[in-house]
Amino acid sequence: MIGRSRTDAVGESPRASESIENSADLSLDEIYHLLQTQRRRDVLRYLRTADDRVRLRDLAEQVAAWEQETTVDNLTSDERQRVYISLYQSHLPKLDNHGIVDYDKDRGWVEPTPHAKQLRPYLEPPSQPASPPRWPRRYAGTIVCCGLGLAAVTADIVPITGLVAAWIILVAFAIVTSAHAWSTDAFDLELPN
Repeated sequence: MIGRSRTDAVGESPRASESIENSADLSLDEIYHLLQTQRRRDVLRYLRTADDRVRLRDLAEQVAAWEQETTVDNLTSDERQRVYISLYQSHLPKLDNHGIVDYDKDRGWVEPTPHAKQLRPYLEPPSQPASPPRWPRRYAGTIVCCGLGLAAVTADIVPITGLVAAWIILVAFAIVTSAHAWSTDAFDLELPN
């Protein structure tokens, strides 16, 4: 936490953004502590889409709507007030003390600071591959084809020797493995300087 400077008036909280500018990045424990509640994560999610500072009332209403899985217009007064009070008394001061937001409690304004970007990777879901990997299917297809070919050689349906069949199978797997390695850039080796 950030301590009070000598110039702070009695009863006035220090502005975290002024005193945190020269501090180091947040530790992983601090990041997890700040993001442990869904409300604080929702605050940051809302602020990420805002262009400028936002009114606490608008922020609280949207967070309450997300929690209730409804729209702002369908919220009850109690649902709005419950979220507003917890943001006002607890969550926003904590984010302000860590320099994540500028929170003007008297005017009811909230604004993200540049430090809020440090939390974005922890708020976004992990990226998913666009499509399922194709290589397991390609290897399975190669196995099935080689197995059928080997069965045909064994049953004397295909007039080749076992040694030739073994070489065909070896070449088939070499081609599939090389294509797999090439497509995943496994051959790109960085040479030390």
